[in-house]
Formats: sequence, structure tokens, C-alpha cells
Amino acid sequence: MADTTRVLIASPLEDALVARIAAEPDVEVLHDASLLPVPRYPAEHGGERPQLNAEQDERWTGLLARADVSFDFDWRDPAAMATSAPSLRWVQATSAGIGGFVQRTGLDRTGIAFTTAAGTHAVPLAEFALAGVLHVAKGVPLLRRRQAAHHWERYATSSVRGRRALVVGLGSIGRETCRLLAAAGLEVWGVGRPGGTYDVPGATRVVGTDELDAVLPGADVLVLACPLTPETDGLISRARVDLLPAGAVVVNIARGQVIDEPALVDALVAGRLGGAALDVFAVEPLPADSPLWDLENVLVSPHSASTLATENTTLVDLFLDNLRRFRDGAPLRNLYDRTKGY
Repeated sequence: MADTTRVLIASPLEDALVARIAAEPDVEVLHDASLLPVPRYPAEHGGERPQLNAEQDERWTGLLARADVSFDFDWRDPAAMATSAPSLRWVQATSAGIGGFVQRTGLDRTGIAFTTAAGTHAVPLAEFALAGVLHVAKGVPLLRRRQAAHHWERYATSSVRGRRALVVGLGSIGRETCRLLAAAGLEVWGVGRPGGTYDVPGATRVVGTDELDAVLPGADVLVLACPLTPETDGLISRARVDLLPAGAVVVNIARGQVIDEPALVDALVAGRLGGAALDVFAVEPLPADSPLWDLENVLVSPHSASTLATENTTLVDLFLDNLRRFRDGAPLRNLYDRTKGY
């Protein structure tokens, strides 16, 4: 591709990283930080939305109209991108799970190509999963309560070594979670799509989601790391929550809708489950009256376990590789599959 490719920066990005994109041959960057949301923490791609005046609104509209490629979705009106950016051919998302978003906005019914950030968040999410398991196994809630009371009392802890973990979802996040849990000494079983073929380092066995009812009763740890699709929406139903053995730990780094949250709450309140580490919820932000806030055996993370302060550098590395592929007519990495929903 010899012509200039016009790249819109549609979400907050550090100046040095914008400069890296602009340094690419035959690339024109369309960027005005004053027209973008203001991040509230490092690597936030939402942030405080600006109130654009008429002149600023016109400038943003003009940038959209010229874009061939966009780094992230239009923060103002993503559903309209097919018309507001008529030259747009490809969007590089900053999230790994975009299926629900592009379906809600109707973008999956346009001719625009989308690539996800799959792989970018695998390590921090796997680390969160391990931290959640250790949080419960090592009795951290009990230690914190006794520390707050200045109470010294010896106790017996437990080990994760030899416990069986069931990891549902074997994309980059699930595979890294399997590897890390196995390295910590757990026996790891992976759960993928029925009939799928998987190479999962660390997993001693891989089964399909159609075998969940058979394997859940043997799971000391259940980690949800799958994308949200019609097949995984409500995958862990109340009946399946009830199949988990007493004392099991649930970690959700997928989407809140993958598990029946009221059923999970009931099992935690009753003390039947050992605990949970949750980064995602059925409703976000988590409502103030949710029982999950006050359960000592629950670790609540505000959908932030994937976000590293250095995330934007990794995202730009991925974007630049894809940008070169795009210009060369080569296959893009992490291309969104409309049929599968991820």
C-alpha cells in the first residue's frame, strides 16, 4: 500500500506513543488530545468525557470523516462510525472482549474490520486469578480482621498444591492462567469449546463445555476466563454453581453474565463456597446494595485486574504490527470473528 494511511487516535494515549505511530512511513496521525476523554488512572481508555463546544465538535467530526484506521472506537458515538467515518476500514480495539459491544452497537453488521487486544491482558489477569486463589487459601480475610483488632492468635493455613482448578476458556487469558496455576502446584483442567483442539501448557486434561456437569463436582477452584457469547451467557447456571464442592473458590475474569450471580451470592452467604475473587459483575459499577461488597470471603475488583500502568505501550506494539500488516495486505492479528463473537 503506497498511499498515506490516516490513523485516528480515538482514546487517550501518551504523546510518546502517538509519536511512535506518527513515525511510521506513509502514516498520517489524526490526534487532538483536547477532544478526547481525560483518563483518571494510567492506561484508562474511557475517562472523563469532555463537553465539546460547537467548534470542537466540528473538529472531531472532521477527524472522523478522514480516518482510514482508528485506534479504538469513537468515544462520542461508536454506533455511528460506519457513517461518521465513511473511509474507515479497520478499528484496533483496546479490549480483548468486544463481542457484546459491537453487537449492541450494530458495528458487527458493518463492513469494518475489528481487531481485539487479545493477549495484552493475559498476564495481569492470570496473576489476579492466582492472587484470588491464594487470598482464600491463605486466610487473608481472617488475617486482615485480626490485624485490624490487633489480635495475635496462631492458626493453621492451607495449601493450593494438589488442588484441582478448572479453567473455563482457553484463549490467551485462559492458557496463561492454566500455566501460572500449574506452576503454583495446582492440578489444572482446561475447558474449551466442544470438539475444539487445544494446546494448553500446564493443563493435564482438556474437556468441552458440554462436560461441565461431570467435572464441576471435582473442582476446588473454578476460573472463568471465556469471552461472553450466546453460548457462554449464563454458562454457570444456579444448577452448576450447586455442583461445585463445599469450600470451592470461584474466580471470574471473564464477564459477569457468564455466571448466575444471585446463585453465587447465595452459595457464598451460606458458607458453602470457600470464597470468590471477582473482577467482573452482572451490573457495573457494582451496585452499592450488592451483598458482595460486605462478604468477607469475597475479593471485589472494579473491572481493573487487566489494566497495567504500562498497558498502552503493549497495545501500541500490537497496533503497529497490525498497521504494517494492514498496509501490506497481510492477515491481521486478533481479527474479530463475527460468527464466533470474539
